[in-house]
Amino acid sequence: MRAQVELAGLDLNIEIGTYTNNDVVPDRHTIDLTLGINPGLVLIDKDQMDRIFDYDPLISKIQNLTEGRRYETQERFITLVVEECAKFKEIESVQILLRKSPVSRSSGELGVRLRINGPDLKKLRINP
Repeated sequence: MRAQVELAGLDLNIEIGTYTNNDVVPDRHTIDLTLGINPGLVLIDKDQMDRIFDYDPLISKIQNLTEGRRYETQERFITLVVEECAKFKEIESVQILLRKSPVSRSSGELGVRLRINGPDLKKLRINP
């Protein structure tokens, strides 16, 4: 039995990349997160917040990483998001897709995806 919390299509107020005058500069950055959690945090016997994984603080931390900040690479931003995820003991695994668009004159998306399983996430908790 497995359980996941999925956050899809969260648009970020962020600038990522280094561009020259002739480059297409993406104006949209979107993140998708899939968080593996214990099924006991989904199959609950009472309708109470203290029995579930409250994802709102994580969303707030991700948004704090974006406000008024600029990153040179998508990879650095993903690293910071994973570090935030590792702070939540309820999260057992993480999958992130960060994408930007457009990447050509009129269309296209380019994304970076990372999957981190339970043992690797535990290593991050031990070696922050």
